[in-house]
Amino acid sequence: MIIPKVIESSTPYEGKIVTIKREKLIREPESDRTFIREVAVVSDSVGIVAVDDQQRVLLIRQYRHPLGRPIWEIPAGRMDVDGESPEETARRELREETDTAAEDVVRLTAFANSAGWTTEKTYVCLARGLHDVPEFDRKNEEADIEKKWIPFRDALEMVKRGEIADAKSVVGITLASFTL
Repeated sequence: MIIPKVIESSTPYEGKIVTIKREKLIREPESDRTFIREVAVVSDSVGIVAVDDQQRVLLIRQYRHPLGRPIWEIPAGRMDVDGESPEETARRELREETDTAAEDVVRLTAFANSAGWTTEKTYVCLARGLHDVPEFDRKNEEADIEKKWIPFRDALEMVKRGEIADAKSVVGITLASFTL
């Protein structure tokens, strides 16, 4: 397989969450044919499947601007603290979004969100040994997060019916079902 070589790169947009790169590539030895790819450079993220001793999973309902509506999903967040492991990010995000701490956090998998256009990778963790912690001061769309504990089996059915449809939640709940 020929791996294309980047021969030109520019950054037409640099934002708070995403940077867009425009790259010109060539497949050597076919040095007369080039092509362009645009790549969304995004920091990695984590998704947390938090399951309590009663085999209930913690879901949050949050407004998601690209969809223009709130959705039910597992807690999640960006890996935006230097040097923080996916498991540490999972613990932090679980506290920040749901006022819940976990004794045990294990990585279930990592996946490329959409390998054709973004660098973002999501780590999915299973959190157990849960307990409440003091309320976190949430802002912006996170200020209105609604949380709900539902039987794990019901969450799996919501995935099957398409009621839970974002990738990290589908992957996380499905994989966690093999461990419970």
